[in-house]
Amino acid sequence: MSRNAESTAFRSALEVVRGVEPRVADAIAAELADQRESLKLIASENYASPATLLAMGNWFSDKYAEGTVGRRFYAGCQNVDTVEALAAEHARELFGASHAYVQPHSGIDANLVAFWAILADRVESPALRKAQARQVNDLTEADWFALRRELGNQRMLGMSLDAGGHLTHGFRPNISGKMFDQRSYGTDPATGLIDYDRVAEAAREFKPLILVAGYSAYPRKVNFRIMREIADSVGATFMVDMAHFAGLVAGKVFTGDFDPVPHAHIVTTTTHKSLRGPRGGMVLCGPELADQVDRGCPMVLGGPLPHVMAAKAVALAEARRPGFADYAQRIVDNAQALADGLLRRGATLVTGGTDNHLVLIDVSGYGLTGRQAEQALLDSGIVTNRNSVPQDPNGAWYTSGIRIGTPALTTRGLGAAEMDATAELIHTVLSQTTPGTGPDGAPSKAKYVLDPAVAESVGKQAADLLTPFPLYPAVDLG
Repeated sequence: MSRNAESTAFRSALEVVRGVEPRVADAIAAELADQRESLKLIASENYASPATLLAMGNWFSDKYAEGTVGRRFYAGCQNVDTVEALAAEHARELFGASHAYVQPHSGIDANLVAFWAILADRVESPALRKAQARQVNDLTEADWFALRRELGNQRMLGMSLDAGGHLTHGFRPNISGKMFDQRSYGTDPATGLIDYDRVAEAAREFKPLILVAGYSAYPRKVNFRIMREIADSVGATFMVDMAHFAGLVAGKVFTGDFDPVPHAHIVTTTTHKSLRGPRGGMVLCGPELADQVDRGCPMVLGGPLPHVMAAKAVALAEARRPGFADYAQRIVDNAQALADGLLRRGATLVTGGTDNHLVLIDVSGYGLTGRQAEQALLDSGIVTNRNSVPQDPNGAWYTSGIRIGTPALTTRGLGAAEMDATAELIHTVLSQTTPGTGPDGAPSKAKYVLDPAVAESVGKQAADLLTPFPLYPAVDLG
């Protein structure tokens, strides 16, 4: 697409929107301006390509398409079949999977599809077999009661939230923590690393139906070969949520024991984050679970979003190009450069560094909570998110950590030198911020004090750092 074509496309789209609700058009334009001017370091965010963004704004949004390719509950879905089949084909080829299901609307939806597919495959229940055979009318009230009891009383072992796991891996406020009898494995208190012997011990003791691996704030690789061996030793289904690091798998940065696809029974992911696609989810699996996974709609999903599946097909096609592997490697190189820069300036990092796309700073060394640090950095033009650290004394709301990631800045073209400069800006803000007090004079976990002149200076330096790396340079909204 030419530079002129991209500008014309987005300008025209905003003009049409402005004709109906100008405030929405203004908010869209303001979002682009904000993203252009801020150091985006949220590990779960990225910048989708103009082609991916444009693929979402079209007539596919008007279609209902429950079912799967060639087996729809609505007529007139031949074009939806085309884009869904293309997205699934690109996913299979990109990740070396035998089956791909691209309908999930998000990562949690992908996980729900996986959970229920595993339950349907593993739970031995005459009532369940009747339901799967579409003999629903033959089920008695006693059958339904037994089925609910059996499906809601299975065991899952996943990584704890404060160790870097995700809330969909059994965190109590999430549906996963209500569906399963759940137990968590953590990390070694001294190193912050997964202790596989302890995971194996927990699996032997708990005997879960599902062993979940994957993370949202663990800055190291996971050995999926060992995790599969642990699952096999207790007869568990091994599930991997690779939402955060899917781009590193696609780009062949994570291979062998660190590539989950050859080792897991089922793999879930989002299609944004390091994969640089639209917001959405996806499930990869072998043939033994494919039929159950394809029942995701209507099992737990509503109607598919064909316009998002079209964008997934575009983004996955982009990820199959040779340049994506270079991009994925640069994500990790930049994360390690950023970690090194922070360590040299005295910051404390969980696990002492990173092997992937993210870095977790323990800001208690600066005398701050994660919430105080997050807001002080935001005041200074640096967008991050607060995050728990292992055995976090401040809990999941205030936290003691800041999670930072490099996928987005790597997309803009920043490299090692800019990562070191970013580390300097982060350290400056955190070292110049002090805790505030509440109305009663007691220390506050939320309030903080930062000289506005420091915030302004850092914000200007951040903007200057980004100037040589324009975001969507071909898009001029006028």
